Amino acid sequence: MLVDWNEFRATRTQLGAAFIRILGYFREDGIKSVAAIEEAMRARDARGLVMPAHTLKSEARQFGGERLGTLAEDIEMFARHCVEAQISPEEYLPRVVTLRPLFEETLAALEREANPLVQRGRPSFGRAVGY
Repeated sequence: MLVDWNEFRATRTQLGAAFIRILGYFREDGIKSVAAIEEAMRARDARGLVMPAHTLKSEARQFGGERLGTLAEDIEMFARHCVEAQISPEEYLPRVVTLRPLFEETLAALEREANPLVQRGRPSFGRAVGY
């Protein structure tokens, strides 16, 4: 499941009027975290993967971004293992490559749902199609 909508709604209720602003922070932080993870992977820097992956995991899950949170957690845990074992994280390159598209897909779904102007299956007014 891309997004746990129950978690999304619970966060929206909990944050109230601050929800849209905090979702904007997720967008900004997520863009930075993904870029930092990609840069750390290019540098084969396991230490550099840990914190941005941890941040992305936590923030994604706050909004119900389960698949993104799981991938970020996987990268974080592997990076921690690499730091402890003093090995390169390069075997996780295929996972890191999937991170940006998954972040963008998740963010688009969250922003679509958060947008009060989006029609959500409401009946249309006026003439029915075909008449």
